[in-house]
Amino acid sequence: MTQLDHQVDSIGPEVTGSRIFKFIAFLYGIAAYLVFFVTILYAVGFVMGLVVPKTIDTGTDTPSAEAVIINLLLMALFAVQHSVMARRRFKAWWTQFVPKPVERSTYVLFASLSLLLLFWQWRPLPAVVWDVDSPDLAVTLVTLSFTGWVLVFTSTFMINHFELFGLHQVTNHLVGKQTGPARFKTPLLYRFVRHPIYLGFIIAFWAAPTMTAGHLLFAAVTTGYILVGIALEEHDLTDLFGDEYRQYKQRVSMLIPWRRSV
Repeated sequence: MTQLDHQVDSIGPEVTGSRIFKFIAFLYGIAAYLVFFVTILYAVGFVMGLVVPKTIDTGTDTPSAEAVIINLLLMALFAVQHSVMARRRFKAWWTQFVPKPVERSTYVLFASLSLLLLFWQWRPLPAVVWDVDSPDLAVTLVTLSFTGWVLVFTSTFMINHFELFGLHQVTNHLVGKQTGPARFKTPLLYRFVRHPIYLGFIIAFWAAPTMTAGHLLFAAVTTGYILVGIALEEHDLTDLFGDEYRQYKQRVSMLIPWRRSV
């Protein structure tokens, strides 16, 4: 819903408050965002098999068992990095070494690098699980996958895209503006599902006219990780917003629109 930024700013104010640091932090935040932007665009092509030089179904030929192990390790690396660095306790510890204004940008950068490593080292499993023969149905599935990616992007802008990916923080720091306390908000799509970003990813990963074993492994593991990530995130949000978030969970479904939560 919102950014959880209640870390302790343990880096000395004489460092973080200097003009040079503010400018360097701003450039660092822009660089981290650009790496993220390239990574997410590559992710679209990687999953859908479009434009990029290496997709989910191309790459080094590897025995199936070895490919599964390598791919699982790559996804586990991303999952651990992405989940651990997002936790409030880790942030409180981490900001003893990384200044608070660039903490989010650093998180985004590390997540992007983990994904780029996954794309680079991913091993294809080309066995076909299903292949849609109907051209109309195939086009429908491709369109649905694109719709999932659009849902991901639009949902981030509904809750402040630039805060989510660190630019808001470094810009505020550059101009000397204090970041306000976290506020609970449910704009547009968030009134129908609690996690439209995750829903978009699930749609994008599963809507494939040709589903190979490698693509299926990727979709299944990432969906499982999303469900675990939701549980962790909602635990933090409940701690932060209390009854306000508990009532929201009762009103709005987790992923399936218009279905009341249990």
